Amino acid sequence: MNHHSAQSGKEQSSMLRTIETLMTGLIDYAGLFPPSKLDMATATQNYARDLRSQHERFLSRFICPANRLDELTQHASSLMPGTHATSGYREHADFQDPWQISAIIIGDLQENLDRIYAFNEHHDNEANGLAMVDAIEMRVGKPDDIDEALELIPELIVPAFELPREAIFEGDPRGFIAAIAGSGGVAKIRCGGVTPDLYPSSEDIARFIVACNRGDVAFKATAGLHHPIRSEHALTYEPDAPRGVMHGFINVFIAASMVQHAKGFEESHAIELLNETDPKAFGFTDQRVSWRDFAIDVAQLAQSRESFATGYGSCSFKEPTDDLKALDLL
Repeated sequence: MNHHSAQSGKEQSSMLRTIETLMTGLIDYAGLFPPSKLDMATATQNYARDLRSQHERFLSRFICPANRLDELTQHASSLMPGTHATSGYREHADFQDPWQISAIIIGDLQENLDRIYAFNEHHDNEANGLAMVDAIEMRVGKPDDIDEALELIPELIVPAFELPREAIFEGDPRGFIAAIAGSGGVAKIRCGGVTPDLYPSSEDIARFIVACNRGDVAFKATAGLHHPIRSEHALTYEPDAPRGVMHGFINVFIAASMVQHAKGFEESHAIELLNETDPKAFGFTDQRVSWRDFAIDVAQLAQSRESFATGYGSCSFKEPTDDLKALDLL
């Protein structure tokens, strides 16, 4: 499901297998959304550039509101793989799959789906640039909203249902997760935002992850996961931006993998891991990942990433990779 292109043997061998397994297809690019809030032309150029970069395998879908798909076509067609591709992209396009798009549903679901079908039909032709909306993301207010949406959504499109704030913040997500179970859908959690009050606690995230695991429901995250390890940062790119403690994507995705696979790893341990601020508490080798007294092997990590902890949306691709380099993990 993720983009891949030919990589040199040197690049492949220089990265720890556990880091490669953790990061492959982990990041959906959400440059259109806060705090970056880029225009369509800049966001699509960034995505096309990063698909040709050294760490392109870390990148998964481009996230776009369904009501802006026509705008995406206008600005990105020449950047997409296909016979029409501009000279700077044509050579690399030979190695690329169609762009994968996750469409954000705003307003009437059926109207949004009709836009998606038209977009997919147009971009099924190489002359128009190859792309496909194969995932959607939508907010739901109650479990019944999920049942109603599933009646309309075709099997070829994977829906991610964003749980409401009250189900996450000191809440109980189990009713929503039960509604998603068995449908092939994904539960979505918002892990931050542009102000401190938008950040759920580690207890909230741990409760959500454990409930998803017990319900056999995959999840994705969004917002606030720009950095690998939990730490304090400015919450936007403005000079006077508020500061707050941001959750780390290593914390979240290793916690999820250990909830699934580490023997004796309880919800209380997940909370501790999510609260971890010391990068040295995590150990990465080719064979395994460890945190404190717990460890999982690379095969268990791969299983979690493939079918449970699927990825997260980020408006920056540069920050996560730069931070991994700073930690000597890339």
